[in-house]
Amino acid sequence: MITLLYPYKEHARFDFAYYLGTHVPFVKRCVGPTLKGIVIEKGLVGIMPDIPPPFLVIAHLYFESIKSFENTFGAHAKEIFADIPNFTDLQPLAMISEVIAE
Repeated sequence: MITLLYPYKEHARFDFAYYLGTHVPFVKRCVGPTLKGIVIEKGLVGIMPDIPPPFLVIAHLYFESIKSFENTFGAHAKEIFADIPNFTDLQPLAMISEVIAE
């Protein structure tokens, strides 16, 4: 699983319409059927209602394997990352992980 975390920053720009309507479909087309699922979360608040969320957006991309991720995403990484400024001024953090419980 690949997780992209967009840290919350006051007054940050994040165009959810572009992200969901253009960027996510673009990523799906680039990686093709090796992408087994995608879950996108929008942060609302932190642990208390008056505290902002630690992350504005968290995206989980589920791949067949790390190798399939490297082969498909890696081939298009430059174009995918070049599209980020079209929807946000935030820099995502990325993590490769393994689901060990559900």
